[in-house]
Amino acid sequence: MEFLLAIGVAMFAGLLLSRLTSRLNLPDVTSYLIAGVLVGPLVLGQLNVPGLGFHDFHFVESMGLVCDAALGFIAFSIGSEFRVSALRKIGRQATVIAVFQALTATLLVDLGLIGLHFLLGPEKLPVSTCLILGAIATATAPAATLMVVNQYKAKGPLTDILMPIVALDDAVGLVVFAVSKGVAKAFSGGSLSLISVLVNPMVEIIGSLLLGALLGWVFSLVEKYFNSNSKRLSLAVAFVALCAGLSKLHFVIGGLHIGFSSLLVCMMCGTIFCNLCDFSEEIMHKTERWTGPVYVLFFVISGAELDLTVFADLAVVGIGVVYILTRSAGKIFGASASAKLMKCEPSICKYLGITLLPQAGVALGMSVTVAAEFGAEGAMMRNIVLFSVLIYELVGPMLTKMALTAAGDIRPKPVVDRHDLTT
Repeated sequence: MEFLLAIGVAMFAGLLLSRLTSRLNLPDVTSYLIAGVLVGPLVLGQLNVPGLGFHDFHFVESMGLVCDAALGFIAFSIGSEFRVSALRKIGRQATVIAVFQALTATLLVDLGLIGLHFLLGPEKLPVSTCLILGAIATATAPAATLMVVNQYKAKGPLTDILMPIVALDDAVGLVVFAVSKGVAKAFSGGSLSLISVLVNPMVEIIGSLLLGALLGWVFSLVEKYFNSNSKRLSLAVAFVALCAGLSKLHFVIGGLHIGFSSLLVCMMCGTIFCNLCDFSEEIMHKTERWTGPVYVLFFVISGAELDLTVFADLAVVGIGVVYILTRSAGKIFGASASAKLMKCEPSICKYLGITLLPQAGVALGMSVTVAAEFGAEGAMMRNIVLFSVLIYELVGPMLTKMALTAAGDIRPKPVVDRHDLTT
């Protein structure tokens, strides 16, 4: 009962706040995140009233199934952006920009934090922490970006190239993170293994893409046997659940770890399905409408996960500020420089980097991994990521909206003259 009450309160709070903040022209994502903080353990949760908010962070974590489902649908939707017809126009540009801006962000964060390492000393900021935070800097939040695009019905050159880049960011981020984590373990006293640095991440990426492609192909075959829209929608939900569930499998063969990325599996499933199924656009449209409530709950839960107590640690705040500034500079400069190199339109060169600033799910997932593997050092890294996510998720969606508006992809609603309606 408490679980259902908390879900109801969370969704109602998110929707109510989005209504109240609509006059301030805030994106819905920002409103949902703020609502999550309000119903989270640090505000309403302090009252310890069953069902009225989330009473502790363990209770928030128990809703991980909702988050897994939401991220699966988000990745599945992003996969539809990789249609062959669209990739023929922007595929090469999106790939080059995605890799370049991600690596630029990693480089600048590494340099900035290593410089801070010499000021603070290895006890407060080890080199291994600098390397891992640099890898986490690659990740962009596809959920926040997709929500802003859908809410304002953004359409144009910037939006067309933005969605594939956001999707590719995760693939690049997984490789960089795995390599950096292996090197960081060597700095922390472990052994530098070629398998852990190069082989494991490549197996994860290739395995995820193959699994997603197989499920997408099966989905396109099975879908033809159902004519009812409701059954086709149900089948889409079933396959996203299959993707998310199967991606949790993990095998160890000798020193080789075989795992899968849920985001990549779901994204590849959506890509293959949309390129093989003739009526995929209709199904994707219906799926997006059905998943609206799931997205609301996902962002409210994400807001509830933000631990504001990280502000109490000045070291975390200081390192977090350097991380945010250097990552932002890397994303903006890297996107602008590579877009110019690929001869993209001026609006893309100018505003693309700003739309890549939001950071949440993938970065938080990486921080959970290092917290489990690096002990006290990992806990500090998680707090730094939590601090940056708090800033990025509250400010990032607003900046994305502003950039898309300035680029002309978000157009103001036409004002209807009342005189015209009466004549």
